[in-house]
Amino acid sequence: MKPFARWVLTMPATIAVVVLLIVPVAITIAATFAEPKGVFAPYVTFFSSGFRRAVLYRTLEVALVTTAISLTVGFITAYVIAQMPGRAKSIMIVAAVFPLLTGVVVRSFAWLIILGKNGILNAMLISTGIIGEPLSMLYTEGSVIVAMVYLFVPLMILTLVGVLEGIPRDLIDASASLGAKPLMTFFQVILPLATPGLIVGAVLVFTGSFTSYATPQLLGGEKQMMMGTFLYQRAMVTFDWVGASTIAAIMVVLTLGVVLIMSRIARRLNPMAV
Repeated sequence: MKPFARWVLTMPATIAVVVLLIVPVAITIAATFAEPKGVFAPYVTFFSSGFRRAVLYRTLEVALVTTAISLTVGFITAYVIAQMPGRAKSIMIVAAVFPLLTGVVVRSFAWLIILGKNGILNAMLISTGIIGEPLSMLYTEGSVIVAMVYLFVPLMILTLVGVLEGIPRDLIDASASLGAKPLMTFFQVILPLATPGLIVGAVLVFTGSFTSYATPQLLGGEKQMMMGTFLYQRAMVTFDWVGASTIAAIMVVLTLGVVLIMSRIARRLNPMAV
């Protein structure tokens, strides 16, 4: 294909990305540097507030824990599915991704019913005599993490199944025939080859959980406010557009930073991964 033809084919998509993504983000970030009090005044205000720092740290903690749990559960599930015969594999993939057929709000409301004081989990624990009175499980960090893991594990499974299926069985058999134990085969063969899928899945889960709004709002409330809900509050309740833009800019920078760190880890595990 000639360079001119290639340029013509890619130009519409490039313009759409620039106009619809890069320009709005650039305008949002630029608005934070136009304050009369100083170029970095909005950021100084943000990081000088103990409450705002707590919201940021809580969001990072929830996103990282959600990513770690989703990686573990998703990898184990995807590995089991990848080893299954064709028909059983198809059924298990459908079962794993079935929750994606319902919306985020619906799935979050389901956890309200499960974790509420009069919910299914408390009723089961009381009926079995494990507890004597209902536990307060809603509006905690744990409830947000549980719901986030439920939301994002299907994405992790979808990402990893194809990668694990692409690992040649001959490599695993060769490792075993050369005397490698299963654990060594996992770390020396399977894990490096699965690194691209792990990184893609981790990025999807982290960015989704870090920027999530509906689930923290429903299951965390005001007690467990996160950056997504805080951004909405500043923009739509108090109409503090500069403050909202500052929160958005911090979220963009941190997300990009985590993605770069994950890419670096991928290169160390497998130089050909990314």
